[in-house]
Amino acid sequence: MIDNSVATDDTEHDGGRAPGAFLLIGLLLVAAFVVILNETILSVALTTLMVDLDISAATAQWLTSGFLLTMAIVIPTTGFILQRFALRAIYIAAMSMFSGGTVIAALAPGFEILLTGRIVQAVGTALMIPLLMTTILNLVPERSRGKTMGLVSIVISVAPAVGSTISGLILQSLSWRAMFWIVLPFAVLALVLGAVFIRNVTEPRKAHLDYVSVPLAALGFGGLVFGLSSIGESASGHAPIPPWVSLTAGAAALALFVVRQLKLVDRGRALLDLRTFAVGPFRLAVILMACLMLSLFGALIILPMYLQNVLGKDVLTTGLVLLPGGLVMGLLAPFVGALFDRWGARPLVLPGTIALSIGCWILATLDENSSIALVITAHVIVSAGISCGLTPLMTSALGSLPPELYSHGSATVSTVQQVAGAAGTALFITMMTRGTESALGEGAHPVTAAADGVHTAFLVAAVLSLVLIVAAAMVRSPKQTIPAEEGDPLTKVSH
Repeated sequence: MIDNSVATDDTEHDGGRAPGAFLLIGLLLVAAFVVILNETILSVALTTLMVDLDISAATAQWLTSGFLLTMAIVIPTTGFILQRFALRAIYIAAMSMFSGGTVIAALAPGFEILLTGRIVQAVGTALMIPLLMTTILNLVPERSRGKTMGLVSIVISVAPAVGSTISGLILQSLSWRAMFWIVLPFAVLALVLGAVFIRNVTEPRKAHLDYVSVPLAALGFGGLVFGLSSIGESASGHAPIPPWVSLTAGAAALALFVVRQLKLVDRGRALLDLRTFAVGPFRLAVILMACLMLSLFGALIILPMYLQNVLGKDVLTTGLVLLPGGLVMGLLAPFVGALFDRWGARPLVLPGTIALSIGCWILATLDENSSIALVITAHVIVSAGISCGLTPLMTSALGSLPPELYSHGSATVSTVQQVAGAAGTALFITMMTRGTESALGEGAHPVTAAADGVHTAFLVAAVLSLVLIVAAAMVRSPKQTIPAEEGDPLTKVSH
């Protein structure tokens, strides 16, 4: 429920947003960018960490996979948290957890403590993403949501994309610990500014926490992410647990979770209200978003390996090569959001998926002799395609829900994105590993074999992108039940 005494204090509006709402959303966007940046900031640093901490590649990968695993476990509970607690309290808790985790990681003497710090960071990140999206849905009118969700797309897609660039720049002259020390002041500043300026714009209401649903969600989503993250390790013979065990346990727990939520929803006690999937535009948009996030994280994990292991580039060059794609995402997102407000989703999503497919087919041609210019061009095309699709899909999905499902819709979208990110990492690494081992078995040179593995991974992505184009052609924009020019701009919703 909106606390109108707070939300409507400002009577003037800028682009459909009250000035107070603009400040609030701005703070949330900056804070979210800082926390999401850490999802991929270690991707380029894994080789350095393996040497400094004396760990294997399979172990080092869990510094990223563990982050995604934690988020997949925590995010399903945020639907309850956002209803039960005030916005300001959730924000302070999220940024405090993230800042504390950053300190732990920076001071970590070994792998175990570093992983602990990453897990604490991930808890704060998991709270921040649904908080941002739910606040926007509550404060921003339909006619301006595309522009604002474009800014969210910058946070969700660009922050992971530039994480590799930032880490490459830092590692060129500083230690891996500097990545956390440099982030810490920004996290603390966001915490202080939020504590001073953020006011509650939602009214907490009584909500019940089903104590059976929580472990089912943790085992279900966590098991899937753990299993997906282990597939790549299994292909190289390093998985601690066979992936099928985690995937089977996760799927079974998730099935029980779904059944229980459907039983509890009529009593208003569901941990995650799955009625969101009864809304057609939401269901299709979430599936397409999952595919886009799968492509994004898959590319972000494979391209650094290709640049370093096949082309022999250093961490700084690797980071700089990935920078143009991240910048394209950031520059396009606001324009895509504005175009969505005017045209709707389909005219943007369909060209976006076509661009993504073209980029994937170019990436599938990479070998040990490919030029840096070709890599940058392909990555920019993929990034542009993802940017054209992500904002319209996110806005269309959440905008199609009634207001009582906003918090659950945000939690669902965020959960699916994390599982898709883990799936993309697992799928691409598995295909790359199998392609590499097959080439080595045929007597290929190690560099040539690594290039063959990259080719296999991107070829699979290119084929899947064709299916994505067909699905994108079915996207429709949700209809507005209240004209954008009428009613209270802070309380209009779409169905």
